[in-house]
Amino acid sequence: MASSAAPPPVKSALRTLDVIEFVVAHRQGVVAQEIASALGIPVSSLSYLLTTLADRGYLAREGRRYLAGPGLERLRAPQEALPLADRVAPLVRALKGELNETASFMVQRGWEVEAIVTEASDQALRYAVDPGTRRPLHALASGKVILAALPEADLARYFAETTRAVFTPATRTSEADLCADLAGIAAQGIAIAREEATVGIVGTAVPARIDGQFVGAFSVAVPAVRFDDALEARVRAALMRAAGALG
Repeated sequence: MASSAAPPPVKSALRTLDVIEFVVAHRQGVVAQEIASALGIPVSSLSYLLTTLADRGYLAREGRRYLAGPGLERLRAPQEALPLADRVAPLVRALKGELNETASFMVQRGWEVEAIVTEASDQALRYAVDPGTRRPLHALASGKVILAALPEADLARYFAETTRAVFTPATRTSEADLCADLAGIAAQGIAIAREEATVGIVGTAVPARIDGQFVGAFSVAVPAVRFDDALEARVRAALMRAAGALG
């Protein structure tokens, strides 16, 4: 007969919740030693946990004292009240966690694409994208996704106003080539740019929408030597899930 007993609690999860609840209960803030003593957590283990919670915004640090951070308020806020970066950040982290490849969320800035959230792969061979990085629209998968979402008049203005630099032998710059790419993106809902912006890097991106309105693109950058058929399928599926979760 199968047991109906509940599974045991996860010790690391309980420890994390204990720390958050203890800090929230002390509105004046507490130092690490007070937390360690009260909860019986070794200082060495607690230090890493506090740093992680502070990095995520769930705790804030003022001098030596820890207080409740803005991340806790974000958990309570309705989704529509959150800035776009806060809404997409957990999905970008999930992409990186699932694939262990560099994942980003990109938005349009003029005729460029900008990374507003990025999570770098842990692998030794990886492509790093710093938040705030801008690149021309035509060479990146995320940029092509943005171009594919433009109204016809804006797309015509884009071609009239840009010269579209060549970055690699694979960069596509002509209006005819790019329009063919955009038609494929519109039909398939996904873009792949194979070494078009950087030699050795393949970018994949999908459009992101909130309530039907286009807001940007989820993207994953992978070294070409790893981008085989199996990984391509995983990247496609993960990106589609991220876009579906946001929309």
